[in-house]
Amino acid sequence: MRLTTKGRYAVTAMLDLALHAQNGPVSLADISERQGISLSYLEQLFAKLRRGNLVSSVRGPGGGYQLSRDMHGIKVAQVVDAVNESVDATRCQGLGDCHAGDTCLTHHLWCDLSEQIHEFLSGISLADLVTRREVQEVAQRQDMRRTSAKTQYLDKIETSAVE
Repeated sequence: MRLTTKGRYAVTAMLDLALHAQNGPVSLADISERQGISLSYLEQLFAKLRRGNLVSSVRGPGGGYQLSRDMHGIKVAQVVDAVNESVDATRCQGLGDCHAGDTCLTHHLWCDLSEQIHEFLSGISLADLVTRREVQEVAQRQDMRRTSAKTQYLDKIETSAVE
């Protein structure tokens, strides 16, 4: 099966956005810092997510991105599809030219698996993921780590200013 970092990162970033949606628009810099995804890569992904009508941007101070609709209505498969990622278990990208230009014996098996995976991801919304205890715990840990790093940075600046 092939799900590249593009699809994984898009889902991760959208989940981060959903987790922090109650605080207003979320900056890509914040997502980048929390998730360890390069800012330039996030910009590319969010351009596709915006074209897929999954997010909208808010300009100006305090701006960033927000979900374009309720997180219950955004399915993981839609996120993967929006960034032009396929969940494909075939070696031929579903084209049927896997055996010297012809269909191999197991082509239809792998196509069926690809469809099952897509159906599975179509049944999971961002809201389903947000409410998972494990996801909440990881998000809380990330937020605490970020707050701790900011506090240490501010303490360092304050100590430097006093000296």
